[in-house]
Amino acid sequence: MGEAQNGEYSVIGESLNSIWFVGCGNMGGAILQAWFDQGLDPAKVTVIKPHVSKLPGGLQSQTDYPEGPSPDLVLLAMKPYQLNDVAAELAPRVSDNSRIVSVLAGTELGILRKAFPKAGEVIRLMPNMAVTVAKSPMILISETDDADLKNQMNELFSPLGKPEWLENEGQMHIATALSGSGPAFVFRFIDALAVSAAGLGMDKEQAARLAVAMVDGAATLAAASDVSPGPLADQVASPNGVTRKGLDVLDADGRVNALLHDVLKAAMERNREMAEEAKA
Repeated sequence: MGEAQNGEYSVIGESLNSIWFVGCGNMGGAILQAWFDQGLDPAKVTVIKPHVSKLPGGLQSQTDYPEGPSPDLVLLAMKPYQLNDVAAELAPRVSDNSRIVSVLAGTELGILRKAFPKAGEVIRLMPNMAVTVAKSPMILISETDDADLKNQMNELFSPLGKPEWLENEGQMHIATALSGSGPAFVFRFIDALAVSAAGLGMDKEQAARLAVAMVDGAATLAAASDVSPGPLADQVASPNGVTRKGLDVLDADGRVNALLHDVLKAAMERNREMAEEAKA
């Protein structure tokens, strides 16, 4: 449920009469399922896809855009390269009462505004797949710094994770690398811990379970702590103890920081490339 200002809970999308999802792959489907889990009425939702398919909430997608009133909210969840084709059919059907929320990687606000000149506010959203457990940072930026718009978007998306508004659109590249792509990097780290433990003699399946449970607990502890993760790591490590010996390997010559710098930089640069490709 979305939290109302009076401290009570309001139904997700209560102020919206119609929501169109254009495309509904992994991310769109995850957002839709999370909204339904939080009480969104499926009758308010229309999903437009090139191929009809079954969706969360018992919905079935359709290939054509609805006739009649323009939607209150459009969530663009198709592939970025499909934007021009989508806009050719969708743009005439939106009005200044229609908000456009885009999860298209690398597709900047200026491109979206050009594609939908008659639409109301245009917002970019970068979630990650943790929306399925209501733990995704919901990274947002809009064309204007409008407090009412932010409050309304926060109410809509906060049940899926914590909203984080960027100061400028240039930050979206690194935010996408850190938060959008970040779960994959963490999954790889978890897998590496499990594989390494198995290589040192632990049962493979048990090592995998322990690695996942450990990271889950550590992340919860970090989120609950008043201490930032760097000093928190040092608090866990006793001088000349077991943990300190492991940290010494990670910290030697700044290797872990250098590795993750390169990881994020590669992802960030690819996001920038996609933004330039979208302008071409």
